[in-house]
Amino acid sequence: MSTPLQIGPHTVQPPVVLAPMAGITNAPFRTLCREFSGGKGLFVSEMITTRALVERNEKTMQLVHFDASERPRSIQLYGVDPVTVGKAVRMIAEEDLADHIDLNFGCPVPKVTRKGGGSALPYKRNLLRAILREAVSGAGDLPVTMKMRKGIDDDHITYLDAGRIAVEEGVTAIALHGRTAAQHYGGTADWDAIARLKEHVPEIPVLGNGDIWSAEHALRMVRETGCDGVVVGRGCLGRPWLFADLVAAFEGRTQDIARPALREVADVMVRHATLLGEWIGDESKGVVDFRKHVAWYLKGFAVGSEMRKRLAITSSLEELRAGLDELDLDQPWPAGADGPRGRTSGNNRVVLPDGWLKDPYDCAGVGEDAELDTSGG
Repeated sequence: MSTPLQIGPHTVQPPVVLAPMAGITNAPFRTLCREFSGGKGLFVSEMITTRALVERNEKTMQLVHFDASERPRSIQLYGVDPVTVGKAVRMIAEEDLADHIDLNFGCPVPKVTRKGGGSALPYKRNLLRAILREAVSGAGDLPVTMKMRKGIDDDHITYLDAGRIAVEEGVTAIALHGRTAAQHYGGTADWDAIARLKEHVPEIPVLGNGDIWSAEHALRMVRETGCDGVVVGRGCLGRPWLFADLVAAFEGRTQDIARPALREVADVMVRHATLLGEWIGDESKGVVDFRKHVAWYLKGFAVGSEMRKRLAITSSLEELRAGLDELDLDQPWPAGADGPRGRTSGNNRVVLPDGWLKDPYDCAGVGEDAELDTSGG
């Protein structure tokens, strides 16, 4: 049995966290993952921009709505202005919108880093400290955690400084994606960096993120780095039952690994699309939103390109089910389908504000327009 992860008053056993992913980790997907895990683990919302939350943007208010069965309720916030972050956190605490707040300093998307946000922000040590201080003071009894990357690129590594600042400002736990912003999702995640961060901040839990494609990878990351838990993102795309595998592995039942045949996968696909329709309030819109998941679910199965295209343009549950029923549903789980999935682009030049790298302590130059509605990490 693994050691439980403690996030403030919340015990997370086994120590497994669903990473926030834009357009993916909404309430329906969290429900699926939680069902497969038997309610064990921590499932974080899509990233919420603090300005949109404070302004009560309609779409944002829907994203912070949790199903009654979700406990603890975890919200990830993205912000660049300490005052706005403080307002958003106080709003969450005072209106009882969540039980745990995670802050995103991992997003490598150019439209975010161009404004000094996401994975660009920890380079400005004083700005990072100011944001964390406002968040922790505004959160009251709610635990505040943060997710970050190693740094901007190999010449501008920030994670050890950022980790120390986090401890000093009262952050409860840190998740480290073992890549720089320049790597995006390419190359191999640096698990050694996760081990170094754990040694550097022994006072609080450190979670590892990056290249966890199977339960076996999760166990190996904990074993090799000494981290206190794992954060799983792209590995569960089209595979919410990975959380059943993770629970089994951390509980010592490594033989209980899910190998669903295509029939079971098809049933999960229809359920996922159904949940999306119920959440949006429109079946057709739910099925349209589900389209992005089709290729992930079918990865490795023998499904012709024409049928894949057809399934990816369905707009009703009946149409989706009918298309799936035409497949050879007795196909077993394909060899190799446990491997990488999702974006893999890498070695990008990180777009930063003019003069951003001149002074790692000066925090001028981050404007409100850095708060865009996007995500990643």
